[in-house]
Amino acid sequence: MVNERWYGLFLFCCTFFICSCNESKIISSASYHKNEKTLDSIQHAYNILYGQRPFSLEFTDNRFNDVSIAIITDSIKYIYQFEVTENRLADSLQKYHLNITGIKHLITQMKSIHCTWINNLAYYENDKKKMLTYISLRPVMANLPFTNSKYFILTYFAQPQYFDSEGRLLAGKELRKLRQINNEIFRRINDKVCYTVSEKFR
Repeated sequence: MVNERWYGLFLFCCTFFICSCNESKIISSASYHKNEKTLDSIQHAYNILYGQRPFSLEFTDNRFNDVSIAIITDSIKYIYQFEVTENRLADSLQKYHLNITGIKHLITQMKSIHCTWINNLAYYENDKKKMLTYISLRPVMANLPFTNSKYFILTYFAQPQYFDSEGRLLAGKELRKLRQINNEIFRRINDKVCYTVSEKFR
């Protein structure tokens, strides 16, 4: 009886050890290529909607049923939280003249691949203000016990970027120093898309 308990505990520990080891494989650039079409569609749709009125979206629960939307007006940021199925979401989007159908579709796409947060961030290059799209994803493994809660972060740039020989994002062609975004070093997926793994989703 005692041996059976120890054997069960041993199997339990081995299972989670294997899960922990595989976590690094899951949160890698392969996460982008696996969901490339959906991610690119999310980024494209978000920027069209953002151009109509700036906003960000964030899922606030592990089951991706609760969404927070920050709506940015000329002087104030309004933050609302809803269940994705409740009517108040559409009412609030209509109030601020946001595209209800477009944002609901965006939320559905984000939920389908565990996309936690999307926003546009400003950065400067040669003293010129530019924008990038910042997308956070939470791997399925992050919900398991004894695994580190890390996020797979993507940045979409409008223009091709510069990288060093190790594929790390640089501050510019002439500036051979690494560009950090939210204190993180990013690596190349392609000329305009970079990734990192972080303990913070934004």
